[in-house]
Amino acid sequence: MKDQFIIGGQEVSSRLLLGTGKFSSNKIIPEVVRAAGAQVITVALRRVDPEKAEENIVSHIPAGCILMPNTSGARTAEEAVRIARLAKAAGCGNWIKIEVISDAKYLLPDNIETIKATQVLAAEGFVVLPYMSPDLMVAKKLVEAGAAAVMPLGSPIGSNRGIKTKELIRILIEEISVPIIVDAGIGRPSEAAEAMEMGAAAVLVNTAVATAGDPVAMARAFSMAVTAGRLAYLADPEDRKVYASASSPLTGFLHS
Repeated sequence: MKDQFIIGGQEVSSRLLLGTGKFSSNKIIPEVVRAAGAQVITVALRRVDPEKAEENIVSHIPAGCILMPNTSGARTAEEAVRIARLAKAAGCGNWIKIEVISDAKYLLPDNIETIKATQVLAAEGFVVLPYMSPDLMVAKKLVEAGAAAVMPLGSPIGSNRGIKTKELIRILIEEISVPIIVDAGIGRPSEAAEAMEMGAAAVLVNTAVATAGDPVAMARAFSMAVTAGRLAYLADPEDRKVYASASSPLTGFLHS
């Protein structure tokens, strides 16, 4: 049976979603995207400028990718909705990653405002992927509001600290019907593999790739890790044991 990844009724070819911030130069982005094999690419609206090709991030994203603007900079639902509408009017399509952040220190999302923005934009026909602090009741409300996927943070954005919210994310994977995409905090390919082994539908990575000494090689490593983690999940690994279990029979030795 084909292992399909569907968001908003559309099949997505890669379970590695890629962000475009923090790269030393926009010119490297096409090579990074190809190395990652990513199809869904997220960009901040403020970096979309059709009149300046070099500064316009969209001009560096390969054809065939799904552009997913984000509402970075929004502090309220109203601001997020306005940014999403501007992105659509600018020709960026109807996929939108909702980010509503008023906390300047840890950059944690405002779940309540995120629910409000999701409800408005989903009703307008957007494919809404909300970034949120993992909470089961909030995730359920986001699904009720029309979210196409739910994107819980693994740890504070840009921190590269890995999946510190593992148990909460595991609950979402078990209880929520739409894809769970781990977003923010993943700093190593092994952590992306861990998220996929847990049963996450996908991961979104930016800082770990963009700030690596070799972003292209790191993008390729993340692609391989996501594939390996997904295969491991589908292989249905045996539960962990407290005690040892011999891989060969403990009978039939030569001296017996």
